[in-house]
Amino acid sequence: MPSITAHRRRGRFTGLAPADRRAARRRLLLDAAFDLLATEGASGTTVRAVCDRAGLNPRYFYESFADLDELVVTVYDRLLADLRATLAVALDAAADDLRSRVHAAVAWTVGFVDDDRRRARVLYIESLGSETMNRRRVAAGYELTRFIEQDARRRRNGSEAPDPVGTLTAAVLVGGITEVLTSWIEGHIDVTREQLVEDLTELFVAVCDGATMVARHRRAGADT
Repeated sequence: MPSITAHRRRGRFTGLAPADRRAARRRLLLDAAFDLLATEGASGTTVRAVCDRAGLNPRYFYESFADLDELVVTVYDRLLADLRATLAVALDAAADDLRSRVHAAVAWTVGFVDDDRRRARVLYIESLGSETMNRRRVAAGYELTRFIEQDARRRRNGSEAPDPVGTLTAAVLVGGITEVLTSWIEGHIDVTREQLVEDLTELFVAVCDGATMVARHRRAGADT
């Protein structure tokens, strides 16, 4: 006789069109994989474990994903998309001066991982334990570096020519906040969320100001 749980699981999709059922099952698998990565780690995130957590027959796994690697990268990309959307909202609302934009980006990034610390575990820690996710993490770092460079160029509005130090600065900011947030989430940096945001903002503004000075000195030397 079918169990009550089995009836409930079938009932989740009652009345849905086939395409909607597939989409719903895909979301359940993604949610389950996210939770497993954040609690059991990459080693505990298997196809069977994901299906058990989602309450789905394993045959439905391959309806949406070719293999486990595709699933965990999709989980990672979904988090990145959520983070980018958060940053876009923050930057759209921020004033156009450097400090306001840095503060907005830092505050929303810290909030994103602190409001649900499972996000930090997947983005910054468990991604290192999966070769596939780690490759995606590195690529995402390059993408974010380019985004910071583009935002800096937009603020300059063509008033100053690009300089290689801008790329270095963007890479320092991306790598720096990743390492700081990892240490903070794991309890190695003992400051409040508010203090972390303020200190990171001041440090990042100082780095950006320093990069501007380097670029100007370089141009001045080239003109003499």
